[in-house]
Amino acid sequence: MFGSDKKKVGERKDTERSLISETVSIDGTVNSSGSIDIAGLIKGPVISKEVVIKDTGSISGEIEADRVEIFGHLDGKISAENVVIGSTGVVKGDIEFSQNLRTEDGADIEGYIKKSSGAGKKESRSAGDFLFSKKSSDDKRSKKNGKPSTVVNKDTKEVLV
Repeated sequence: MFGSDKKKVGERKDTERSLISETVSIDGTVNSSGSIDIAGLIKGPVISKEVVIKDTGSISGEIEADRVEIFGHLDGKISAENVVIGSTGVVKGDIEFSQNLRTEDGADIEGYIKKSSGAGKKESRSAGDFLFSKKSSDDKRSKKNGKPSTVVNKDTKEVLV
């Protein structure tokens, strides 16, 4: 009876989520203290607690968030604690995460991936600091059993696929 309308620990309120629908296009910086679902187009940086790019969504710019899920298109860098790239997700830019990175089968990533020591820390970044690098499909490498060869640079920990 009393307190039944109170929010339980860990439960999300719908009012904390914002939707940028398919019919919306934004040119500029987007800031939110809550969560944003993006089905439309954003040209500019997005800073939020959680960012979800839906299948129809696209961002051309940086994302800074605690959690990022991409099922649409991103042309820019990600800085987050947790990152999920869905099977329909396309990322053309670097990914820096501090806790978890998950990619589903079919995810397309073209950029460097780096696990940092802590979220929100601004560190100097160079190509040698990143864990993985996916080269473009025109990069011809020898194949064994129909699979591309993998080369690991032990100095920079860069993986070339």
